[in-house]
Amino acid sequence: MNIIRGYVFRLYPNLEQQELIEKSFGCSRFIYNYFLNKYPNFINAYKCCNELKDLLNEYEWLKEVDSCLLRNSIFNLDNAFKRYNETIGNKPKFKSKNKSRKSYKTNNIISSYKGKTYNSIKIDLNKNIIILPKLKEIKIRGYRNLSEIKGNIKSATIYKEANKYYVSITVEDIIEVPKFIPTKIVGIDLGIKDLIVTSDGIVKENKKVIEKYEKKIKGLNRWLSRSKLGSKNKNKVKIKLGRTYQKLKNARKYLIHLISKEIVSENDIIVTEKLKIKEMVKGQLSKKIYDASWAELIRELEYKSKWRNKKFYQIDTYYPSSQICSRCGYQNKKVKDLRIRKWECPNCLNLNERDLSASINIMFEGLKLYMKNGLELQVK
Repeated sequence: MNIIRGYVFRLYPNLEQQELIEKSFGCSRFIYNYFLNKYPNFINAYKCCNELKDLLNEYEWLKEVDSCLLRNSIFNLDNAFKRYNETIGNKPKFKSKNKSRKSYKTNNIISSYKGKTYNSIKIDLNKNIIILPKLKEIKIRGYRNLSEIKGNIKSATIYKEANKYYVSITVEDIIEVPKFIPTKIVGIDLGIKDLIVTSDGIVKENKKVIEKYEKKIKGLNRWLSRSKLGSKNKNKVKIKLGRTYQKLKNARKYLIHLISKEIVSENDIIVTEKLKIKEMVKGQLSKKIYDASWAELIRELEYKSKWRNKKFYQIDTYYPSSQICSRCGYQNKKVKDLRIRKWECPNCLNLNERDLSASINIMFEGLKLYMKNGLELQVK
């Protein structure tokens, strides 16, 4: 099975390499803004790539950077328009020079000469170096337990965040998919107080990572608003704020990774709710929903299940999992109120704990989907 993996390393460029990276950021931004200004509603990426030849003659400083990043900038704009037309994303906007996060993407060009194969992007974890187009060797740090990266490197995205440089490597790899043997199924109820409650009765508490950094973020934002535009002090505050947001993001990411890894490794059929998060964040609980990172948890459960040949299902958005008795299946519409955490079934007198009961109902609904798919495959 072919899969795409991502690896992120911290970059330690020297002064000369830093200067070239900053030029690359600027050139990538220039190309994006140039074609967005020329074609404000729609672009043909291949036509723009042909126009790029004349642009290189007009602006010779574009030749100083890697040519792949210029074309990638055009295709990024093309993808932004496609996402907008499919109502997935917003209309493309001009990129700002003062944006806190800057990036550019380059491709791994594979060539051969006299029977030898050459790659424009190479990585050596024993020496802790990466070779990138135009930049040559750069020191890196990360993944201390890895001795090598398996698979073919497809591309690299170099970015700067909180005044630190990073490189994200995209690798195509082939993995052996184990045989699917269904022995255990789990239903997962997603929440705010408790991040997840499983049908096995396992509860993963929501650590509410944002509360740890919220006070500091508010203080830094006040400090930033009082600082003079263009001053050294303002730049220092921007860097501090960026690093605080980075810590917040990494803490969330680490927590979600541990939970998803544990669930997928211990279960064969995984069932969750299909939530309309974009609609949910319009309410009063928007900050808490963003902090819970449900979308990221579902994304990780889905791709990790696929890699391990496990089954992942999402039940219908409007399935009333918390209103149904997990013993007899009676639906009690009186318990729609989220403040009701426990309720007694009027039909069988079973005491239902809201989240646990919901996760059991989600599990059974997922089992129905699994059985239905199995019957459809048999018919085919």
